[in-house]
Amino acid sequence: MNNNKNPLHGITLATILDTLVEKYGWEELGSRINIRCFNHDPSIKSSLKFLRRTPWAREKVEKLYVNSLRKK
Repeated sequence: MNNNKNPLHGITLATILDTLVEKYGWEELGSRINIRCFNHDPSIKSSLKFLRRTPWAREKVEKLYVNSLRKK
C-alpha cells in the first residue's frame, strides 16, 4: 500500500490511543470497543501493552481512529 494513502502512516499507537481517549473518553471508548483494558481501571499504559500483543483489538482501535478522522 502506498504510504501516502495510508492514514496511519507515521502515527504511533500511543498517539492513536491518546486521540481516541481525548475524543471519546474511556467510557465511550469501552462501549464502542468492548475490551477489558478500556472498561476496567483503564490507563494508556495498560491499554498500549494489551493492544501491542493483540492484533484483533489493535485493528479495531485503528479502524475507529481512521473513521473518526473521516468524520472531522
